[in-house]
Amino acid sequence: MCGIVGYVGPRDAVPVLLEGLHRLEYRGYDSAGIAVEDAGGGGVRVAKTAGRVADLRRAVPDDMAGATGIAHTRWATHGEPSDRNAHPHVDAAGRIAIVHNGVFENSDRLRAQLVADGVALASDTDSEVLAHLVARSTGETLEDAVREALAQVEGTYGVIVMDAERPGELVAARRGSPVVLGVGEQEMLVASDVAALVRYTQQVIYLDDDEIATVTADGYRTSTMGARATSTTRSPTSIDAASAEYELGDHPDFMYKEMREQPDAVDRCLRGRLDHRFSSARLDGVGLTPQDYQRIRRVKLLGCGSAYYAGQLGAQLIEELARIPADAEPASEFRYRNPVVDPDTLYVVLSQSGETLDTLAAVQELKRKGGHVIGVVNAVGSTIARECGHGLFLHAGPEVSVAATKSFTTMGVALAMLALDLGRVRDLSITEGRRLVGGLSQLPDQIARILAAEDEIAEIARKYADARHMFFVGRVRAWPAAREGAQKLKEISYVHAEAYQASELKHGPLALINPEMPTVVLVPDDELLTKNTGTIEEIKARGGPVIAVTDAELPAGLATDVIRVPKAHEALSPITLSVPLQLFAYHLAHALGRDVDRPRNLAKSVTVE
Repeated sequence: MCGIVGYVGPRDAVPVLLEGLHRLEYRGYDSAGIAVEDAGGGGVRVAKTAGRVADLRRAVPDDMAGATGIAHTRWATHGEPSDRNAHPHVDAAGRIAIVHNGVFENSDRLRAQLVADGVALASDTDSEVLAHLVARSTGETLEDAVREALAQVEGTYGVIVMDAERPGELVAARRGSPVVLGVGEQEMLVASDVAALVRYTQQVIYLDDDEIATVTADGYRTSTMGARATSTTRSPTSIDAASAEYELGDHPDFMYKEMREQPDAVDRCLRGRLDHRFSSARLDGVGLTPQDYQRIRRVKLLGCGSAYYAGQLGAQLIEELARIPADAEPASEFRYRNPVVDPDTLYVVLSQSGETLDTLAAVQELKRKGGHVIGVVNAVGSTIARECGHGLFLHAGPEVSVAATKSFTTMGVALAMLALDLGRVRDLSITEGRRLVGGLSQLPDQIARILAAEDEIAEIARKYADARHMFFVGRVRAWPAAREGAQKLKEISYVHAEAYQASELKHGPLALINPEMPTVVLVPDDELLTKNTGTIEEIKARGGPVIAVTDAELPAGLATDVIRVPKAHEALSPITLSVPLQLFAYHLAHALGRDVDRPRNLAKSVTVE
């Protein structure tokens, strides 16, 4: 979850590294640091501080410069956020410097061994041990030393190492945490995400697990880890991302920018994939024939956080449209329960970044057991996308804010197309297929109309900014959207929110309803409309304020406040009902003075357990 970046080349590394950290700050922002080979020949110079990258900029001395360096922005796992626990970490002599993303699970034992050998540790982190292990290695090259050191650690890592005695060289390695090389003109970069690279190059190399790279300004070489290392052939690939996509432009923050981008993101997700002739979807990337579809007996969707809730939404769509049993499960729990992997089940994994460690581990477990797995991811070239080999890219564009918005929406759209494709091969009529194709085609305009009503939604959100607790409720189709709405409010406003199926309120949670407990009720215009209006009456009878989010015509005065959305195809209503919940959470959080892009204790890409 931390952000790492390295540079070697003719430029002064300091501004390059600081710019890279700025673009990676969504991966962690409780401390930051930088280390460079001193241009004056004084070895490795380090500057680091608790706080954000802006604080680091102020802490870097004016005379700090060098052509090779590494940097880090941290999401704390071992050791509290502090100056001493910030990366980079160095060995006792100040010769070796390292940055690390991941967790060394045997760090306690390694720290104890180092202390017993007389090493004075300077931090509470698991990462520091690597600097000392590299320094103590007898390897002839820096790569040999890093390889030997990493053989002693257990856990996950994306690391970059530099040695003051080997100027102009960096060594990077990965196991479970992403590392990507950027190939420039007589310069090379290393990072945990392409966001740090796109300003300098469009040519990148994604390291595989258990792969190591030695990088100089003139180029790179890669090989496998382990005692019997073998060289690997890694050619650069082009990335389709512009530097401007990672800039705020005129927007106040990235969450706002990404919410406003949703009509275009949905349009890109749909483009070329709707088959109007056969009232179906064209999903060539899935790699399944109609005969393969016919053999599917169950669909299992796996994701974490918002991706899990999108999976629940998708499971509902698949059962409704394709009449195939489908369910969703947190990827973080899947492999630990020793799941039965069925050859007739299609496994669908969802991840915005394509690097979520729990989801990646689920993919690897499924492949080991012979499961057929496809990915629904946003990041082209990501580890999950490469591991799956087949699937659907969201084409939502970079998502920087920690809170998922356009990625959740486009996941829902992608899964709706998968459900449509499955359904048309099976029992979904051409008439119903035509209706759904039409409904999907209308989504970009409908989302744009919701965003145009932002001022009304913001006024309602500010009205409830003093609430300490909220319920979000919905039935059947709307239940995953209610869960996602509660998640958004919790993560960016820190207001406690719980989601329930509306039918479950009377089985316990209704006891909490009072005038200080607002409830957001999702009311799609479907066969359960009467049931949902009855839920609102139950809450009102107990004095609870109700915010209804609906595409139906409700009786006047039924709800305390009403957020209206355009009428969508009933199967797609969870998507349109979710968008105003993003705006609601956003404006309530702003009313409370929260930093919506960097909510406390969270990071965008979860690459540790």
